[in-house]
Amino acid sequence: MIRRLSLLFAGAAMGAAATIAVHGAPVSSAAAADSDTYHELSVFGDIFERVRQQYVTKPDDKKLIESAINGMLTSLDPHSSYMNADEAKDMQVQTKGEFGGLGIEVTMDNNFVKVISPIEDTPAAKAGVLAGDIITNIDGADVSTMTLNDAVSKMRGPVGSSIELTIARKGVDKPIKIKIVRDTIKVKAVRYRVDNDVGYLRIISFTEQTFDDLQAAIKDIQSKVPDGKLKGYVLDLRLNPGGLLDQAVAVSDAFLDHGEIVSTRGRQPDDVTRFDARPGDLIHGKPMIVLVNGGTASASEIVSGALQDHRRATILGTRSFGKGSVQTIIPLGQDGALRLTTALYYTPSGKSIQGHGIVPDIKVEEPVPDNLKGKAVTEGESQLPGHIKGVDEDTKGSGSIAYVPPDPKDDVQLNQALSLLRGETANAAFPPDPNKGVPN
Repeated sequence: MIRRLSLLFAGAAMGAAATIAVHGAPVSSAAAADSDTYHELSVFGDIFERVRQQYVTKPDDKKLIESAINGMLTSLDPHSSYMNADEAKDMQVQTKGEFGGLGIEVTMDNNFVKVISPIEDTPAAKAGVLAGDIITNIDGADVSTMTLNDAVSKMRGPVGSSIELTIARKGVDKPIKIKIVRDTIKVKAVRYRVDNDVGYLRIISFTEQTFDDLQAAIKDIQSKVPDGKLKGYVLDLRLNPGGLLDQAVAVSDAFLDHGEIVSTRGRQPDDVTRFDARPGDLIHGKPMIVLVNGGTASASEIVSGALQDHRRATILGTRSFGKGSVQTIIPLGQDGALRLTTALYYTPSGKSIQGHGIVPDIKVEEPVPDNLKGKAVTEGESQLPGHIKGVDEDTKGSGSIAYVPPDPKDDVQLNQALSLLRGETANAAFPPDPNKGVPN
């Protein structure tokens, strides 16, 4: 399982996010609560004591408080949450790119756990879990009575142990029960191959290993194909739920010589951070096509947005997920950590993709097998309950196909990209004109 965008969490994910900081900061006196707020807090304290003393069975005080905290945070947006000490420790382990779990990335949707995407070659993917599946029961327990953290905890367990998920799937009348054996999930951040005269790079997620893996992959491709023969590269970001912001910046920087990569803007007008590219292009200006679809989210949208705005690459596929908020991880000592939405990010041209996504330069739909029709469509960030509304939000959602054929021969989007790179077909959007990119 994987926490959506930046947090890779053993067993489950909390929704798309780009994590840019891991720090704590004292609350200033200027931000102190007013008297009305303290009155409301006293009401909460009174209710808490009454529950402790009068509830029909003795409640667990710690669980009561954690539930109250999570209730407060989930009322803000789908991506803010509280992690207890164990969850915070797991999060730190998983951002390294290796963790225990099932191998799916999930979020909360109408009191149930919704699968954003299964990770390739993991127990969940092999068992047949699909993007868009709704998990209604975990080992028979009703998910609607759980918080997302509760569901995450219940889905985790020792490697080799089994779990049964009950799934509601669009187009299927009866619930589907899937038994999965937990395993250690080793996420390969980058997979690559040489396709005759084209280098193919697929980034699975943005962990601490991503840039190093990308750099090694490019070096290996260049050692196998003479520069004069190499036509270009395909960067595949489809079904990539995201990851660490610094890795998204590093990957973008790998292909850009200069200019802004992304900026983040917080609550205050002066709370702006800009990330710029440094000189040097790992692929020496070779043509590049980036593949995106409805499963392309957050950190992967940062990369595709930067390359698109600078006209460094042509974006091909269908509209991306539209996750444009940033989460900061604030350690709370022995009490875990707070995952709080603190900013929105903007592409170099100043666009926010929150609720809208990256629109490809060349739209190419991926045909879906008959047994998956209507089931491989993601509605996008704009359809998540309680999401932050974007400036250019599309209230209909992306409605974008989130499917990649297992056999490259059947991959229409990939084959279209290869055809363009080899000059077998032509499109006005490829290659892009760098002079029409954002000013630097």
